[in-house]
Amino acid sequence: MRDDVLEHDRERTTAAACELTILMPCLNEAETLGRCIAKASAFLASRGIAGEILIADNGSTDGSQAIAEAGGARVVPIPTRGYGAALIGGIAAARGRYVIMGDSDDSYDFSNLDAFVAKLREGYALVMGNRFLGGIQPGAMPPLHRYLGNPVLTGIGRLLFRSPVGDFHCGLRGFDRAAMLRLDLRATGMEFASEMVVKATVQRLRITEVPTTLSPDGRSRPPHLRSWRDGWRHLRFLLLFSPRGLFLYPGAAMFALGGLLTAWLLPAPRMVGGVTFDIHTLLYAALLLVVGMHFMLFWVFAKIYGMREGIVPPDPGFTGWLARLQLERVLIAAGILVLAGLALGVVALGLWQAEAFGELHADQTMRLVIPSAVLILLGLQLASGSFFASVLEIRGAPIAAPAGPAARQS
Repeated sequence: MRDDVLEHDRERTTAAACELTILMPCLNEAETLGRCIAKASAFLASRGIAGEILIADNGSTDGSQAIAEAGGARVVPIPTRGYGAALIGGIAAARGRYVIMGDSDDSYDFSNLDAFVAKLREGYALVMGNRFLGGIQPGAMPPLHRYLGNPVLTGIGRLLFRSPVGDFHCGLRGFDRAAMLRLDLRATGMEFASEMVVKATVQRLRITEVPTTLSPDGRSRPPHLRSWRDGWRHLRFLLLFSPRGLFLYPGAAMFALGGLLTAWLLPAPRMVGGVTFDIHTLLYAALLLVVGMHFMLFWVFAKIYGMREGIVPPDPGFTGWLARLQLERVLIAAGILVLAGLALGVVALGLWQAEAFGELHADQTMRLVIPSAVLILLGLQLASGSFFASVLEIRGAPIAAPAGPAARQS
């Protein structure tokens, strides 16, 4: 028991004196791990930085653990597979106030981390490497990633979240460990790289970039990264983390376009450039209305659920608007829509009765039947959606407003 206490005290003392953890995720990197550790050790020694080298091992079977320990690194086993899982476990186990993470394939130069350390000491919570500013050596990045994948995904991230980061997927980055733990990072796969940037952005942490050089990795085997699979996972994460971009904007656009087309086509057929638009176009315009409402309701559901689970930041404006809306008011509006739809249906039935329930002129009756069906559908969507939103609001504790300036809306 006494030995355990002494060991715990030694760990506390070591942690208190540790300024920087250089963290490397590892899965069968025996070919390059030793060189990475040697460069990181030389950097710490030459700069006089109190630090450690931590290897987050993700189940290596090629002796990487022994290589790491022989090089003076500390090894922490991470049983859950995945790039993000390894880094989440490594960040939790790190002893340094600051952490600089980088791949252990020798594609980043661990002997030259001065710019990262300087920015961290200046108070930045996240210091991103930017390979497009620092240089990409020939053969270091596939053309698909360099000219399509990284620019497109980074552009989407910057657009959706107004992030200042110009290289979302750079594997070399530094951060304040305490600030990063508060972000509650959860992605276990490659999309962890995007999650860190997005959450740091929406929580308004201080972020900066430094030029970083990317070199060809030193492995003889293919990389763990799978271009299309992991690219899709990054894109999926960016969209899911932005309910507004995924649901609200497309839904509002479809609803507005459907409404305008419906209003234009309801009175009579329209001709544009010799092409006649009639009830068939009216039907698709009505479909746009219904689908647009569907998307906007899903935005509400995603926002409520996301805030409950910590996936998206609290949004006081949204919760205030939701509270003012009230279930009863929405149900009244839904009931009015349904009654209006039924009334149009009764009018259409009267026209049919006037024809002794015989043959009808479709171009006339469908201008009543289509809006009748749409109004009923919209009313039922609104009613069921409001009940479901109320169920989501009941579950869990009340959504707390953020401290300080309001977090950016998602």
